[in-house]
Amino acid sequence: MPDVTGVLSTKSINRLLDGLDPEQRAAASAPRGPVCVLAGAGTGKTRTITHRIAHLVRSGHVSAGQVLAVTFTTRAAGEMRTRLRGLGVDAAQALTFHAAARRQLRYFWPRVVGDRPWDLLENKLRYVGQAANRAKLGTEVEVLRDLASEIEWAKASLISPDDYPAVTARAQRDIPAPAAQIAEVYRTYEELKNAAQVLDFDDLLLHTTAVLEEHGTVAEEFRDRYRCFVVDEYQDVTPLQQRLLDAWLGGRDDLTVVGDANQTIYSFGGASPRPLLEFTRRYPDATVVRLERDYRSTPEVVALANRVIGAARGRPAGSRLKLIGQRPPGPEPRFAEFDDEAVEAEAVARRVRELLDGGVSASEIAILYRVNAQSEAYESALTEAGIPYLVRGGERFFNRTEVRQAMSALRAASGDGSSDLVTTVRSVLARVGLTESPPAGGAAKERWDALLAIVELAEELAATVEDADLPRFCAELDQRAAAQHPPTVEGVTLASLHAAKGLEWDAVFLVGLAEGTMPILHAGDDEAAIEEERRLFYVGVTRAREHLWLSWALARTPGARRNRRRSRFLYGLVPEDHPAARVARSQQQKPSTPAKTRCRVCGGPLLETIEVKLGRCGRCPSTVDEALLERLKSWRADRARELKVPAFVVFTDATLMAIAEQRPVDEGALVSISGIGATKLERFGAEILGVVRASAES
Repeated sequence: MPDVTGVLSTKSINRLLDGLDPEQRAAASAPRGPVCVLAGAGTGKTRTITHRIAHLVRSGHVSAGQVLAVTFTTRAAGEMRTRLRGLGVDAAQALTFHAAARRQLRYFWPRVVGDRPWDLLENKLRYVGQAANRAKLGTEVEVLRDLASEIEWAKASLISPDDYPAVTARAQRDIPAPAAQIAEVYRTYEELKNAAQVLDFDDLLLHTTAVLEEHGTVAEEFRDRYRCFVVDEYQDVTPLQQRLLDAWLGGRDDLTVVGDANQTIYSFGGASPRPLLEFTRRYPDATVVRLERDYRSTPEVVALANRVIGAARGRPAGSRLKLIGQRPPGPEPRFAEFDDEAVEAEAVARRVRELLDGGVSASEIAILYRVNAQSEAYESALTEAGIPYLVRGGERFFNRTEVRQAMSALRAASGDGSSDLVTTVRSVLARVGLTESPPAGGAAKERWDALLAIVELAEELAATVEDADLPRFCAELDQRAAAQHPPTVEGVTLASLHAAKGLEWDAVFLVGLAEGTMPILHAGDDEAAIEEERRLFYVGVTRAREHLWLSWALARTPGARRNRRRSRFLYGLVPEDHPAARVARSQQQKPSTPAKTRCRVCGGPLLETIEVKLGRCGRCPSTVDEALLERLKSWRADRARELKVPAFVVFTDATLMAIAEQRPVDEGALVSISGIGATKLERFGAEILGVVRASAES
């Protein structure tokens, strides 16, 4: 039992750590001070860090109210709060970086600024559009989204409008318009936003950091309030988030970070694993614990995941975690090749039906793809098969009409005084459509599933909080709605690989694993971009607990040319006796292999997309004409600006490189370069040949 201060006896503290493996226990019980937990996928990091918080509190090192734990998604923060509540440390704060900063900024605003707090800007495209119009750039939605992403990257990277052109030039960043124009849009956007007295999400972090750095009394009050910090997913921290964390700490070192450099997948947004990898350089006395026991996935899935990440290039030594499967054996991962995407989607739907018939629940099945546009084929196939599904990133749970009605009804009944929470919730929701048995299907079934999910939340609260009543449950629902932390609703999940980060399912389908999609085409031949794509693929593989399906299609539409190739990341993974592996080997060995798939220098097979683009294998030296390449890039920049599209839409870097190497003199030679078809030839052919001729004559 705890004493009057809430501190547990040594025996009780040891019981708190029961059930943790030796490495988890070492992390949870590490002394107060800097701790770095290198946690592989499925190794129980959330369990470990919540037990660490509980251990620090129950040992008397810190009070629960002095703990601030931050992570990157509202769902992860909600899960952390639920676990902390179950461990009896409800007062510990678990929030996203932005939610924590917003709360702090709102509290300190009257003292620092003096007037009413500025409103939060939910969608910045209106202001970006006005700024783009003034800069004489396009205002199409796609262009504005690209510009907004650049502004977000710059602010997350602590880059001002004045510094943007020089920084992007040094980084050779692929940008959607000339750097000077983007800087102008960025500067004007900030002016418009400030004039309207609104803040965007990045401002929450920037202004909170400035308040703590520039106002000593505010910083002192904050640091007296919060003494202990925990950062989850530390491999994805941006320079701005790190600066805010430093301001929170104020030179102190009571910090626990948790991360896995193998899961860094947000570099495009400014994230970097460097703070994680350099943690011990900054804190030489830090405790470092490696979690490699994978409790999520079967040994078969774990073995495949290790092979995926084991092929990565340039991995720092500190990131080389190798997962060790702890579960009993399961089925081998399945690989499948199809003629087109429609056939692939139909096959996936059939396999989903088999899993459902075998007892796997729909909410424990996910279909993951690289880009959201791929979902359409799977939505159609699942609909045709009568299988319910949810598109992650679609309508938010707490915005649905039936959920809003349910919450209103529960609030109205909160004074009834019934003692059994779950029974009360069921009774109230029966008035808004929750029947004993589910309806047959369609929209009525979706509404019923949403109401049942609310009942299940009540069951969860009743199991973890003693004497939980309806007012307490309504407060829990309000908190979840504010954080957009929805419950699980029955249905197969459709999601992008990025959206799947932090989630897991019994069965995972990784679909569309063809070159140009995985890795994505605009990664080109940039090694850093390719390695990030590999890590994204690794994240997808490690979402699966038991059943894993990996598939690709040779054509996009029925009847189209079957000229796609499976992802380079699958080489070495597809079993030798698999039909697709045999087909690939036989194609490479055939003397009749088309010239386009053979190296123009040595005649060997071209196995990678970039090799096909360049017309030569990676072993043969480049013959690029650097002066021509620069002329081509200059021409492309002018045409992209003219057409108001990103540069890669005109031609990718790889295609320009191929032109600069092969120096085509006529349309026949130009069209023989991979990536230049009839449309590109008609639109740009004469201009490209003119650039080549001008370069040769100069």
